[in-house]
Amino acid sequence: MSIATTTTRTASSTLPPLMPFWMIGLLGLLTAIGPLSTDMYLPAFPVLDQDLAHGRNGASQITLAAWFAGLAVGQFSMGPLSDRLGRRTPLIGGLAIFLVASIGCACATTLDLFCLCRFVAALGGSACSVVPRAIVRDVATGRQGAKIMSQLTLVFGLMPILAPSLGSLVLSVGHWRWIFWVAVIYAVVGLAWTASMLPDTMPRDRRIALSLSGIATRYIGLVREPVFMSSALITSFASFVMFAYLTASPILFEKLLHFTPAQFGVFFGLNAAFFITGAQINGWLVHRHPLTRLLNLGILVCLCISMLCLGLSLSGFAGPRHPAVICALIMGITGTLGFIGPNAMVLAFTHHGHQAGSASALMGTIQFSLAAFSGFVLGHVTFHSPTPLAVTIMVGVTAMTGCNVWRHICDKKVSAAALSGTSA
Repeated sequence: MSIATTTTRTASSTLPPLMPFWMIGLLGLLTAIGPLSTDMYLPAFPVLDQDLAHGRNGASQITLAAWFAGLAVGQFSMGPLSDRLGRRTPLIGGLAIFLVASIGCACATTLDLFCLCRFVAALGGSACSVVPRAIVRDVATGRQGAKIMSQLTLVFGLMPILAPSLGSLVLSVGHWRWIFWVAVIYAVVGLAWTASMLPDTMPRDRRIALSLSGIATRYIGLVREPVFMSSALITSFASFVMFAYLTASPILFEKLLHFTPAQFGVFFGLNAAFFITGAQINGWLVHRHPLTRLLNLGILVCLCISMLCLGLSLSGFAGPRHPAVICALIMGITGTLGFIGPNAMVLAFTHHGHQAGSASALMGTIQFSLAAFSGFVLGHVTFHSPTPLAVTIMVGVTAMTGCNVWRHICDKKVSAAALSGTSA
């Protein structure tokens, strides 16, 4: 008896221990709406500046900050909704909002209207960030959860490889607005597939009543739980680093390093391939080593490469004179992020299966708040070298390292308390 036929329209469905391949593919496709909407229009930034901002450099980066801000706000509400209504309904509603707002982006005639449509699209698209992670937590935890999360990361990581090249291809044959019509088609496919096949992994008897006081209580409880917060902040600062790179890359590589749109797409693809490779190596090692050991290793290597990147950028060695050096350093950093993200995410969810939607939403809100902040800051910086990006990356990795130390201290306290309770 297949999942698709027995649980498509029921809320009390149960899943086997391992997700079927088609479901991993669907969840990956939905999660990839974020990078699709972020990365596909990056090659169009210079054209967007000319068309909507009358040639004002950097204006298009504000639209990226609007997208991240919408994701941060949207996830804060989507989590409790998915814990109350189940996983399917918020996901379908979010996809519909994303679809309509993407049509608005394709038709916008002013920068302000475009930013508004991007913000609304992100409100809907936030469901595609929150709900798939909650579904994974509904199905699996621990090493099995990390394995599925790494598989999702593989599908998720394919989009950054394809999106800039797809955006460059669209620009080569048509207007930048066509990029958002492609996003509309993508949303239609995701909406149809979700509505017709995806089961609800949140049974009715596990759903949590929706009230403002209840939502506030759950979020306050999560914020006060140090193991969750330390792990969530590690994931969030990893996103801070990644989105700092995403925000700065069009200006840095196309204007400072003089990459063509095609060359930029190739580099972006290679960078995403390193991220995927890191995630898949992590998925292979997670059955052989503790999650915390792999997380510590990823953060340590990321810290070392980030320090090297900052030093070489300040010296002028990594920059226009040697573009291959800065490219290699950035690829190394993103490769380690593929190690860090899945493990920290699973550790954050470990004790919160009963409120996975709210936990995922709070994590996503923190992630994209930091991403919006990094985008806003770098959007107002003039790039004469890679140093602003290197400094921003160093800030994020240093914060990530500090949060990992905090997590380690919390783990020790929890272990000591459990040991004393057992001996008593």
